[in-house]
Amino acid sequence: MSTHAGASTRFSSAVYADRLARSAAAAGEAGLDALLITPGPDLQYLLGSHAASFERLTCLVIPSNGDPASVVVPRLELAALNDSAVGELGLATVDWVDGVDPYSIVADGLPHPARVAVADAMPALHLVPLAASLGALPVLATDVLRELRMIKDNEEIEALRRAGQAIDRVHARMGEILVVGRTERQVEADITAAILEEGHTEAAFVIVGSGPHGADPHHEVSDRVIEKGDVVVIDIGGPVEPGYNSDCTRTYSMGEPHPDVAAKYAVLEEAQKAAVDLIRPGVTAEAIDAAARNVLAAQGLAEYFVHRTGHGIGLSVHEEPYIVEGNIDELAEGMAFSVEPGIYFRGEWGARIEDIVIVTAGGCEPVNVRPHGLTVLS
Repeated sequence: MSTHAGASTRFSSAVYADRLARSAAAAGEAGLDALLITPGPDLQYLLGSHAASFERLTCLVIPSNGDPASVVVPRLELAALNDSAVGELGLATVDWVDGVDPYSIVADGLPHPARVAVADAMPALHLVPLAASLGALPVLATDVLRELRMIKDNEEIEALRRAGQAIDRVHARMGEILVVGRTERQVEADITAAILEEGHTEAAFVIVGSGPHGADPHHEVSDRVIEKGDVVVIDIGGPVEPGYNSDCTRTYSMGEPHPDVAAKYAVLEEAQKAAVDLIRPGVTAEAIDAAARNVLAAQGLAEYFVHRTGHGIGLSVHEEPYIVEGNIDELAEGMAFSVEPGIYFRGEWGARIEDIVIVTAGGCEPVNVRPHGLTVLS
């Protein structure tokens, strides 16, 4: 078995320059003076930076008036920007040392009071003193950046394809990993190793839900021994450079399934296909949710589907758009999200089928292509 090499840790500087320009324009359209972005997925999106958030403030300042963006950063964290596009973009870095007020540095370049939006990952440790320096309570940048991050560009789509292929390779190895007599924890350890071997930088999550544990959608692992006749839910994923995530669920049967299990699973498979088949630009997110739910309802299984049908994915495992009742946003080309209906019979068994799909001009492109049926293992 070979280890698959990852791609570059970030995109070209032109990609980030375009994102910064569009972010500044969106901030202006929203009536804001600036966007203030601290480490987290938004900073990774805008600069390709993997910098972490600490008690010392690092903040990307994006004015909406056309002035160039800049980064306020503690001097001892300057090296953390080396993996970003800051240097190639020629952004000014304003470094500070202990004893200096970084919040006033941010505020000094803005009107007072300033109308700003902050990254939703900004900790209160920074938000509260920033608000005091700005003379106004910031709003969240989510609404400003949501359209940019929801519509994936070509580079992002290719990254999601690589992530999907990598996690498919892990599912292809379940015959050697998922074996009767092993514990969920032992299976989880081997899956984690396989996730890294197949090109991910880490295993973001590994769910091994065997038998009655499969009826808990967010069960992780336990010391339960996998038994013959068990239905096992395997939901796994993680980031592939430059940080775009995989997320794929398949359900396995340890030996031939009981006829009732096979019949109910066939309905679930039909529900997942109905949702995927409906995806195209202009269809609402809630319509995709309803497509899966209606198939299950027709067979008396609606009450056993206890979560939304999907979530957006990219630099975060869960992001917009959310495929759920009440979301009337229309799908658009370039959106990427999961389609993952499930059925859960408490104390007995559960099943889920999940693919990541990308909306195309005429439908959608699934990035996961492993078989959807109830895979029988020994």
